[in-house]
Amino acid sequence: MPVQYKDYYETLGVTRAASDEEIKKSFRKLARQYHPDVAKDKKKAEEKFKEINEAYEVLGDPAKRKKYDELGANWKSGADFRPPSGWENFGGGQPFPGGRAGHQEYEFQFGGTGFSDFFEQMFGSRMRGGGAGFGRGQGFADEEPAERGRDIEGDILVTLDEVLRGSVRTVNVRHQAGRSVKTEAHQVKIPPGVTEGQKLRVAGRGEAGPGGGAAGDLYLRVRLARHPDFEVEEHNLIYEAELAPWEAVLGANLSVPALDGKVNIKIPPGTQNGQKLRVRGRGLPVRNGAHGDLFVITRVAVPAKVTDAEKKLWEQLAHESKFNPRT
Repeated sequence: MPVQYKDYYETLGVTRAASDEEIKKSFRKLARQYHPDVAKDKKKAEEKFKEINEAYEVLGDPAKRKKYDELGANWKSGADFRPPSGWENFGGGQPFPGGRAGHQEYEFQFGGTGFSDFFEQMFGSRMRGGGAGFGRGQGFADEEPAERGRDIEGDILVTLDEVLRGSVRTVNVRHQAGRSVKTEAHQVKIPPGVTEGQKLRVAGRGEAGPGGGAAGDLYLRVRLARHPDFEVEEHNLIYEAELAPWEAVLGANLSVPALDGKVNIKIPPGTQNGQKLRVRGRGLPVRNGAHGDLFVITRVAVPAKVTDAEKKLWEQLAHESKFNPRT
């Protein structure tokens, strides 16, 4: 099934020779600009935010970026595109080899998941297949005609705000068998506390069962949307806070972001670069009603340029201080 090619480098505004750090920096800048929480046109920003996340999902992962680069730089955005042979299994998708004799093979495309058809075909966990039940392998003509339909699987992009509060999303599944096309809309509940890789099950919304058998299920694998401020480790949030040298030495009171607002933390005197400070209970929810933590990682920043007056103060400090980091 042809799809529209996506130029992820163009989406992030970087060249194909960009370093990992340049890609990360560009993503964070664009993600802050188009984050739905801060944009005036929320609908337009939401679509742009999804495109940015999809691009970084690929280019921010060395293995995915390598595979993507193998397509070459000559594809033009908007061109109809078919995945090269052997790509079906890279992203976790599992096309089925044939299916029950006499039954057509189906292909599926998803809408409302936050990912494009291009991503689903190239890097997603999209499954497609014929009439035999999922996990049973190929069918034979002398088997019972009524069989359970195959499960189908795709990916769904979930924001950290949805992880915090939960949501209900409408996901469209487009079934195609030959020239026959059918689109179904399903309500998918995203409970608070979902984690990366977790599968959301929508019972009975997979492929119809041959011979009147029960339908398979629809599974959507959660992929957490990248956030411009936070990294995620299980149910914990990681935030990097930049400190001026005097803040690290003397201590300071700092306001840092959390998903549900700002939180004030105390930087103790003598804080080291890379030190981890914990804010309990301000992370992502856990199923038992508890919450993970927010970890603030300190990064001591040094001014790249100083005025003549500032330089004199630094020189005075160097003369007065007995501190030697090499002893």
